Amino acid sequence: MNVLIVEDERSLSHEMEIYLSRQNLNCDVAFNGKSASDKIHANSYDFVLLDLGLPDMDGLDLLRESKKAGIESAFIVLTARSEVEDKITGLDLGADDYIAKPFSLAELHSRMQAILRRKHGLKSNVMSVHDFDIDIQNRTVHCKGNSINLTKKEFDLLHYLALHKNRVLTRIQLTEHIWGDVLEDDYESNYIDVHVKNLRKKLSAQSSVDWFETVRGVGYRVNA
Repeated sequence: MNVLIVEDERSLSHEMEIYLSRQNLNCDVAFNGKSASDKIHANSYDFVLLDLGLPDMDGLDLLRESKKAGIESAFIVLTARSEVEDKITGLDLGADDYIAKPFSLAELHSRMQAILRRKHGLKSNVMSVHDFDIDIQNRTVHCKGNSINLTKKEFDLLHYLALHKNRVLTRIQLTEHIWGDVLEDDYESNYIDVHVKNLRKKLSAQSSVDWFETVRGVGYRVNA
């Protein structure tokens, strides 16, 4: 998943970036509202972690602008403000959650996972795709009790496709998700195809993967 950390306190943003990167998330950082706005409109983020006390604008204005533009990222507001009005305003503008400083990084990650489950209608951290069980929290995949050894990128591909089941995801979308951005001049390379081929081989050794569809000239789809 891709995350934008919008926080002008550099020590805190650095701590968040290190912790979330260790949880296998791709992180970008913005230290002011202008930079954050540019990144939000140029890239596709699963989460925006938004401080309200930015040096050049109120974080609520950035949230309002993003929602007006139709940005689909999940927003978690991070702030030292304790006023109830600010919390209500943020949630009314479309924020998905609100966490007050100081906060535990582990709690922040747990809240992100809860939002992800809620957004995709999951009741637990384990997703089932035909004979395969995908444990989101532990990043493991099992089939009929057998563990399947996947690389980080193979797991990320399977997880992302399963979250968006029945929807065709393009190679560019998958590349953005796995590497954090489009590889520009090299985006038509076979990076994704190679990873999909290896993933399919490992899965098919355990059970049929007829549900893992190649949409010629476009990308891939997991059929529920």
